[in-house]
Amino acid sequence: MNFWQLLRHPRLSRLLLVRWIGQATDGIFQGALATFVLFSPERQANALNAALAFAVVLLPYSIIGPFVGTVLDRVSRQRALLISNFSRALDLLLIALLVFTGRTGLELTVLVLIAFGLNRLILAATSAGLPLLVDQPNLISANAMAVTGGSVFLVLGGGLGLGLRKLLDSVATADHVDAYLIIAASCGYALASTLALRLRKSEIGPLEHERKPASLAQGFVELREGWKFLGVHVDAMRGILANGLQRGGLTALTLVGLMLERNTFNDPNQPEAGLSGLALAFSIAGIGIVLGALIAPFGVRRYGRHKWMRTMMFLSVVGPLPLAIWGNESTLFLAAFLTSLFGQSFKVTNDALVQSKINDYYRGRVFAVYDVLVNAAIVSGGVIAALLLSDSGQGWQVPTLVSVVYLITALRLLRRGKFLPPSK
Repeated sequence: MNFWQLLRHPRLSRLLLVRWIGQATDGIFQGALATFVLFSPERQANALNAALAFAVVLLPYSIIGPFVGTVLDRVSRQRALLISNFSRALDLLLIALLVFTGRTGLELTVLVLIAFGLNRLILAATSAGLPLLVDQPNLISANAMAVTGGSVFLVLGGGLGLGLRKLLDSVATADHVDAYLIIAASCGYALASTLALRLRKSEIGPLEHERKPASLAQGFVELREGWKFLGVHVDAMRGILANGLQRGGLTALTLVGLMLERNTFNDPNQPEAGLSGLALAFSIAGIGIVLGALIAPFGVRRYGRHKWMRTMMFLSVVGPLPLAIWGNESTLFLAAFLTSLFGQSFKVTNDALVQSKINDYYRGRVFAVYDVLVNAAIVSGGVIAALLLSDSGQGWQVPTLVSVVYLITALRLLRRGKFLPPSK
């Protein structure tokens, strides 16, 4: 099937719509949250605070990783989508109340952690259910559509939030505008919850005979089982580690872009201009994401999955280098485009590689390991970048380090003799 045929697939389209509506809403919510925390005129942003914000967003992804597989291998994934989206809608109403009153304390942090923890469960449920809706030959294309479409809708949601902000800025204070946008995001999650009702209870798994009683300790047991499974499929494990390093580098570059747009390319006392610049960078990255996903199936058919992944990682080295040398806004946009293009093509190919290695019984467990490794790398990338980066965002160190990490990943972690499975 081609992309258009998959998009019209009666079962797949329902799952994609739930994911995409949710991720468009993520764009509105995350944009409002970033503005409130990092782009408010009364709150000065620095690299360490920005890295801490990244860590807070990603912490739930790593902490609940061992338990996501336990849940998704035992309860209806359709019910998980329904209940998680609805719970997230309620959670955002509480966050909106705190933002409206300008409160940035522990209670806001806890509620944000809950929101992103629920998001992890939702994304994992859609990924785990995908192979039950399409056959193996179409898995790469379907996965590319799910992941890339989600990224595109995330960017579109951010753009929609930015447009709504410009309309509301003249009639409300900055904090109140952020609160109104978060309320709009709450409505979006409620819509995603309603759309999940179009899926049958057992349509995206797990299979009835594979369900078992869940327990707290079982999450760690199954995380260990996921590790053992990947120990057998070494190429899948190396692909996951490489994807984590790629995403960690992308986080570091995102931090560079945030500080440059916030404090260097624009007046720090006019954070709205910095937010617009960052939104443009994300939009350009979004174009790269789409193109990267589109070329992946063709590249895999022509060169093979493993060679294509190595090639994409080698090409990822190029993106950050102009930013390291010249450090202007044009090279930031170029880095955003190239790193997203090659990184997304690598990611969707690797996701299909991992999915092709596992049956549904192990799928949730393996993706739990996947989540923990990748998100640990993302948080590490943000923290390392913050330690090397000035508040202005200027400097060659972080972009150069990202390119070096990508090069070592391609040369060593994905080298042909170790990355290819023995039978290939």
